[in-house]
Amino acid sequence: MTVLLLFIAFGCGPNYRRSNSPAAQQNAAAVKRFQEPALQGRTAVESAIELSQKYAELSDQAAALREKIQALTTENTQLKEQVASLETKLKQTQKELTEANDMLIQMLTELNNWKSNILGFRNEMRDAAKAELEALLKVLELLGGQITLQPPATPKESQPTQTTPAQPSVQQPPSKGEPNE
Repeated sequence: MTVLLLFIAFGCGPNYRRSNSPAAQQNAAAVKRFQEPALQGRTAVESAIELSQKYAELSDQAAALREKIQALTTENTQLKEQVASLETKLKQTQKELTEANDMLIQMLTELNNWKSNILGFRNEMRDAAKAELEALLKVLELLGGQITLQPPATPKESQPTQTTPAQPSVQQPPSKGEPNE
């Protein structure tokens, strides 16, 4: 193979043509590579020493890269463990958040029910108080009292100091000994 390259490089090939083509430049570089040690005048010992120095440098670089790979592998393992731990915590937190959300919805529903019950109870108490007042008026009428109802004051007409609701005024029937006016 090298002989063939030499023939091609020196023009002994069948289609020899000197040109600046990439193939010709490659061939020239290959020939030059094989001729460099002879041109520089280095001995085999010097080449061996140089190669052993390069080998030592590359071995040191390889050892440093192995250490770096080991450190990165250890860090990667730790990060994977941390991610697994954090994923379980995230799932637990999401579960708790969902439960808390459901509980808040339930509490809101109960609060709205309580509020409507209170408002309904307030209306029932008003109706009961009204029925009690009506019953009281009937009792007073049966007892012979004269009842005059005062209309309730509107908020615009009422004074800030006067907060009493409209109440019926009851007049006692005249006694037998007193004259009617």
